[in-house]
Amino acid sequence: MDNDPTMPPTILVRPRIYIGAGISIGPGKIDLLRLVGETRSLAAAARERGIPYKRAWLLIETLNQGLGRPVIATVSGGKGGGGSTLTPLGAQLVESYTLLEERLNHETLPELEALRRLASLG
Repeated sequence: MDNDPTMPPTILVRPRIYIGAGISIGPGKIDLLRLVGETRSLAAAARERGIPYKRAWLLIETLNQGLGRPVIATVSGGKGGGGSTLTPLGAQLVESYTLLEERLNHETLPELEALRRLASLG
């Protein structure tokens, strides 16, 4: 992430949210959903994340089960090819998480900056 040595290191909060005992939402699942939305393919999203397709499917399935509704819709392959898209629930999940992440990073900027300074002292 921080490849330019002239730029200050980035510090970022990426929350993991637990809702009851059955739902865990974090950056890995959200990034996977974002990529499904961009690529329109769970397989392509998994490749881009560097995880096996089966693992990607299991992550999506845990969200589907926890939320009680699907977060992606899949179309089987064939003449037109298959694919996946975010359901309205999946899109809302990505949007809500993104807004939370942005707010956390903005609201905690002084504390994050203090942590960055501490890390650069070492």
